[in-house]
Amino acid sequence: MLDQSLVKAPGHAALRRGRVSEAHHVYLVTFTTEQRRALFADAALARCAIAALLDRRSWERSTLLAWVLMPDHWHGLVELGPRDSLPALVRQLKCCASRRVRAAMYGLPVLDAVWARAYHDHALQREESLIDAARYVVMNPVRAGLVDDVRQYPHWGAVWAGESVGDAGKESRDFWAEGGF
Repeated sequence: MLDQSLVKAPGHAALRRGRVSEAHHVYLVTFTTEQRRALFADAALARCAIAALLDRRSWERSTLLAWVLMPDHWHGLVELGPRDSLPALVRQLKCCASRRVRAAMYGLPVLDAVWARAYHDHALQREESLIDAARYVVMNPVRAGLVDDVRQYPHWGAVWAGESVGDAGKESRDFWAEGGF
């Protein structure tokens, strides 16, 4: 008889079995901080994480269409590029951000992990609107009650807001947040 204590409970790894990430598909990706710690309520740590998450080297083949960094998680709308895999891209983003955040934690307790091991992804279907998915991503701070207007929240971006990775354009952000496009 098999000892049930030796049987691994199905988890995030089991959900990934048999899944593939496909180039030129758009994915809504979410990953959380370890134990959902609100690390990025600290503006300096948020800026470090954002600098790493938006680093152009991570986005040479894939495209970040929209993103938001919340106090305890990150959402991104990603178009996967050729020769990229979603697991490899997420691993790279988490590793780079972890390195920068840990380096910025002067005098704070050292964390074993910045990010939780797992992540969630949803492949957008053809009939799903990219703009609606992007608005869902960037409106997260409003739905969470952190701000009344997304323009009050500093940690988001979208290509439709006139931004590419690493840029920020206030006028187009205003137009986009007000429902333009």
